[in-house]
Amino acid sequence: MLSIGEPDSPTPPAIVDVAVASLRAGRTHYAASQGEPEVLAAIAHRYSIRAGREVGASQAIFMPGTHAALYAACQAVLDVGDELLVPEPYYAAYDAIFHSTGATVVPVALRPEQRFHLQMETLESAMTPAVKALVLNNPHNPTGAVLTPERVRQIAQFCHERDLWLISDEVYEDLVYSGTFASPFDIEEFADCVIVVSSLSKSHAMTGWRCGWAVGPEGLIARVRDVSEAMMFGSQPFLQDATAAALSRRFDECDEMYSDYQRRALLVAEAFSGSRFVHCDFPEAGIFMMVDIRASGLTGVEFASRLLDEHDVASMPGESFGPSGAGHIRLSLTTDDEAITLGCQRILRFAEAVAG
Repeated sequence: MLSIGEPDSPTPPAIVDVAVASLRAGRTHYAASQGEPEVLAAIAHRYSIRAGREVGASQAIFMPGTHAALYAACQAVLDVGDELLVPEPYYAAYDAIFHSTGATVVPVALRPEQRFHLQMETLESAMTPAVKALVLNNPHNPTGAVLTPERVRQIAQFCHERDLWLISDEVYEDLVYSGTFASPFDIEEFADCVIVVSSLSKSHAMTGWRCGWAVGPEGLIARVRDVSEAMMFGSQPFLQDATAAALSRRFDECDEMYSDYQRRALLVAEAFSGSRFVHCDFPEAGIFMMVDIRASGLTGVEFASRLLDEHDVASMPGESFGPSGAGHIRLSLTTDDEAITLGCQRILRFAEAVAG
């Protein structure tokens, strides 16, 4: 199974212990709609340290995962008839979120020959008078691309000058292997147009916990809170206690998981090195790798479908993330080394057979 981004590592036991203790202490009743004071303070502290300036608790809101945070942020800034710039390919679950607002998605193509890095000229050419916001996923899923600090600044300035909201999905921030992570929120002169959404799902192997947040200008967070109240009227206090604990320190288990992903990415890159029919670059971040199978003569959809049916290897076709992913498949690094090695061997054999 090389398709789904479900970490194969357990949640650090110390975080589980905090949740259990919180449950036993009776932290099971209604919570403040924006979040409990402890978790908001922990989120604000994280971003104050990162940005090098004071970020207040009123600039943060606890949300059940990045998905919910992104939904609430989009509902807060978009309306029917608006347009939304989205670098493409993009995470497949984005579509339902964006379309629920009544806005129209304007894709901004990311090209494989540029290692799927967003180019300013492409962004500028996609701009229209109806555009109200840009969604930036950095580090990027599905491609593993990481934008340089200079490019992030250019994008933030682009949005600031055009009075656009910049929604920055940073869920893979802690899984960068090469390059330097940079957030537009950390650039103080542009921070008034930026809202960050993130979570513990991938960094702490907590996908099922649904522990996430949004951070941004106080006025916008108040609007996100209004959307959140309409959605769920607060989140579970015991999960917020666990989130505050998770943000309070580093965990050896998380460092080990990071090392596992990095090692597995190297296994994939080495497995395909020298092949005439399969190519991939080492990812700059994240838990996925985009594999170029265009030389096989098949589309990503055809390749992934036949790979599953004929060789029992599950992957995601690049086209499922948008047309710029055509001729690629996405592999997940969230399974053990043996399964990854076996999967790569089968991919190579299949590509060579269909291309030959």
